[in-house]
Amino acid sequence: MNRPAASNPTMLLLAALALAGCQPSAPANDTATTPSTPATIATPASIAIPAPATAGDAGAMAANADFDPASVPESTATLPPFPFFKVPDGLSSVQDEKTRNSSFDREHMVAGDKVVALEGKVFRDLFPLDNPDRPYSALEFQRNYENAIRDLGGAKVNTVQFTDEVNDAFGGRDAVDAHFHGTCAGVDCENNTYLVRQGGKEYWILVSTGAIPLHGALVVLERKGMESRLGFLDASAMKKAIDASGKVALHINFDVDKATLRPDAQPVVAEIDKLLAGDPALKLSIEGHTDNTGTPAHNQELSAARARSVLGALVGMGVDPARLSSKGFGQDQPVADNASEAGRAQNRRVELVKVD
Repeated sequence: MNRPAASNPTMLLLAALALAGCQPSAPANDTATTPSTPATIATPASIAIPAPATAGDAGAMAANADFDPASVPESTATLPPFPFFKVPDGLSSVQDEKTRNSSFDREHMVAGDKVVALEGKVFRDLFPLDNPDRPYSALEFQRNYENAIRDLGGAKVNTVQFTDEVNDAFGGRDAVDAHFHGTCAGVDCENNTYLVRQGGKEYWILVSTGAIPLHGALVVLERKGMESRLGFLDASAMKKAIDASGKVALHINFDVDKATLRPDAQPVVAEIDKLLAGDPALKLSIEGHTDNTGTPAHNQELSAARARSVLGALVGMGVDPARLSSKGFGQDQPVADNASEAGRAQNRRVELVKVD
């Protein structure tokens, strides 16, 4: 959970939750923020998510298997406007308006028995449940949403909670903490993830209860790609940077926590091809870098794989492989502070380094 300033009333509530054992959930070096031509990025392909192992939720599947969101049947219900739910009777939201609605952000939830990274449009709400005029138990809060989501044609997709073991498998508590907006993830907390699918869209819902005083939280995420509003460096700009400093940093979009190039990354790769075609003597080392979320070993492997993907795409366009090499540095060479999302986005990059 993002830690708010203590001077803000919402922040005070969230700080109290943290003292009660909050353990937010965070990214595993997800997609780099990619400069590209203004365009709407297509919804990402289904991510590998651990399959639910409980019949009656999203289907009986082997624990630890990859979960395909398509295993949840599409809803035939009439869905209300996003984010679907009214404020529960007798409750008042204390969610900070700055983070209540986000046109694009990242959230982490549990699907099957693992933490997963999800991106898209996000709505968040937070409610004190110890209202003297209309108190709610944790069970009542959870059950209200469970029943409502079932009516919308959704299914529960988590089989475990945010235990130390689950957090460690994701990269440790620090990694989990960076992007978790439920109330808490301690032993006295309950976090349930639901999925509603309709018309090719995925709506992920986190319902969380816990902390002292007792609170309930709701996160609704419509999974989709970001509409890019940045232009990309063209071949001439890349050459100018390489001539000046021997390298140029590019922000290229990959699938979340994978080395698969997204379709909107192709214009950037095409400009690298033009750069090489315009200077036949130029040789490049393609070098991948990540932020510090996830484990160092995973980040090293991911950065190397992403660099290889760019190299492979260029070779596929006809570039002589003898002119290219690739390597990954993981999180070891940051260019910005990893304490903020803006800094982490700067660190998730691919550099083209001139080879003499």
